[in-house]
Amino acid sequence: MFINITDSKEAANKGSSTGLVNYLEKENRINNKPEPEYWFNGQKIRIEPYEVMRSIDNNVAKLGKDDAKFFLVNISPSQKEIRFLKEQYGEDGAKEQMKGFAVRVMDAYARNFNRDGVNNNEDLLWFAKLENYRYYNYKDPEVKQGLKQRGERKEGEQMHVQVIVSRRDITNKIKLSPMNTSRGKNAEHSKKMGQFDRVAFKQSGESLFDSLFEFDRQLKDTMAYANVQKNGELSQREQLGVLLEGASQNYESRSVANEMARGVADGLFTTTAGMLSAAGKTAASFLEVMLEPMYTGGANIVSESEIEEKKRRKKKSRGQQISR
Repeated sequence: MFINITDSKEAANKGSSTGLVNYLEKENRINNKPEPEYWFNGQKIRIEPYEVMRSIDNNVAKLGKDDAKFFLVNISPSQKEIRFLKEQYGEDGAKEQMKGFAVRVMDAYARNFNRDGVNNNEDLLWFAKLENYRYYNYKDPEVKQGLKQRGERKEGEQMHVQVIVSRRDITNKIKLSPMNTSRGKNAEHSKKMGQFDRVAFKQSGESLFDSLFEFDRQLKDTMAYANVQKNGELSQREQLGVLLEGASQNYESRSVANEMARGVADGLFTTTAGMLSAAGKTAASFLEVMLEPMYTGGANIVSESEIEEKKRRKKKSRGQQISR
């Protein structure tokens, strides 16, 4: 699950939302279907583009010309996650589930500010659009190498949701910026802007998906694992190696390992021993698996039941040969 908040330069968000709304209407223009893909939010499922533009552009009280007026949130499940949804709910059902999931993500977005009066998606002014495809642009290596053309549709499962959310809350009174990185360190600044932890917000999307859809996420598919592999220290990668071994055993150990990996990514453990010790009783079953001596030559081991079955077949075979 990839969730990203586009910065002001890419979103061109210091003026009207018209350009972005028109851009996100591209699939309706290209596909030219009788029934377009409507905008939606937590209250309505059929919202016209002009309603989106009018609402966002009018919700800018006390914002200067150089201030961001809105932000773009990209909610992109992996191809594995999309296939899972389609297997569970079918093509159309997967789309509806993704729309419902987007509402829950915006609940998490609101809560992440830790502001009084901003508790869920209903306290925000936001509009979302489900898109079924992605297209190559000039930045893609395939285009640079001449293998694909700009504007050509990308292969594979590409369903995702784009969200335009106003800088101001639904009352047009509270200023909210997800680009604030204080995380509460500057109390006065956080009081005005809200203390937004973008890493925690991105992580919440992954956790939400797993809990809502009972998705059995592999440790290597977690955001924490990717972050450690890309930016982590050697000790953190060693800790993940231990978790990987335990996570391969069963669903329960995998679930615990995923949770502990987030702590590894946050740098909570200085050593592997410290990581296992900090897990405590909640990870008891996982630790039992980890600390159990494993016999690697098990391919040649035959269970007692298999031995008895072989003896029974031999006796039967001998009896048949005698009767002949």
